[in-house]
Amino acid sequence: MRAESYGQRDGVNGIERLRADLGWRPVEPARHPVLFLNPRSGGGKSARASLPERAAELGIEAILLEPGDDLAALVEGALERGADLLGMAGGDGSLAVVAAAARANDLPFVCVPAGTRNHFALDVGVLRHDLVGALTAFTHALERRIDIAEVNGRVFLNNVSLGIYADAVQRPDYRGAKLRTLMETAREVLGPQAAASGMHVTDDMGRDHRDPAVVLVSNNAYALDRRLAQGTRPRLDSGRLGAVVLERPAAQHVRRDRAWTASSLQIAAPGTVDAARDGEAITLDPPLRFVIHHRALRVRISSRHPGLSPSALLSAGMLPDHDRASTAPAGRAPIAGR
Repeated sequence: MRAESYGQRDGVNGIERLRADLGWRPVEPARHPVLFLNPRSGGGKSARASLPERAAELGIEAILLEPGDDLAALVEGALERGADLLGMAGGDGSLAVVAAAARANDLPFVCVPAGTRNHFALDVGVLRHDLVGALTAFTHALERRIDIAEVNGRVFLNNVSLGIYADAVQRPDYRGAKLRTLMETAREVLGPQAAASGMHVTDDMGRDHRDPAVVLVSNNAYALDRRLAQGTRPRLDSGRLGAVVLERPAAQHVRRDRAWTASSLQIAAPGTVDAARDGEAITLDPPLRFVIHHRALRVRISSRHPGLSPSALLSAGMLPDHDRASTAPAGRAPIAGR
């Protein structure tokens, strides 16, 4: 590992100290590791990197998802065959399914960044460009415990978005034209004739937010005040949900946008709510109950990877150079889950 690749002030020793502070520790390889791969995620990243073949060379059972496969059922089958480590190479929505099973069975979980944006990989400290290197989390690994969150019993690793982004994700043309669809949805949702969302949430100051444009609830809070690393999470083990509420433009004369943290959160609505859970479209029945499980998930990464998010590294003066250009622009709250 080259120290300069992380833009480090203290080099490798600095990274090692920070990892130790977060609880990363070396562990022995699993006896029966299993990796699930979605060959369609990220435009076929796993195939281009020959991940199935590389996994086999390392003694990892690789299971490729076919159209129509039930990922949860495949994971259950692997557990019945004695899997003692579960990994996923795919989008963040697929990661959540496998992570939920790992948590339920107190098994370690590995994220291989084969999705489109790989937000979870970024925040847990996996180098997103190093798919093949990420496989060494099955052999030469570091492990720690992080939080995992739920909304109405459904696990999420990153966030649940309600409002503009959630409305856009529901549309069939979203995947092929994300920006255009999001802007069209924004015009409809925020336009003068837009229907009220009906959502109601109370913040940590006791203030009511009714019919907000966007509500984002995340597994640990995002860094909203750091120019270069905005949109990443400095911690994944605070035991606190992050909450962001953005009001509608019509309410800007009394604008009360708010960001806070909470151990649990409830959102009321008059009917079903469209949501984006880790970037995947879902529908939720009210009330929406959010909870976080403190350090409930065992996660492993390659010992060659930093194990810290850009915002965590920035706090220590070690923002990784390769992620500077990919962080969110200043002044924008993160609303995407993938």
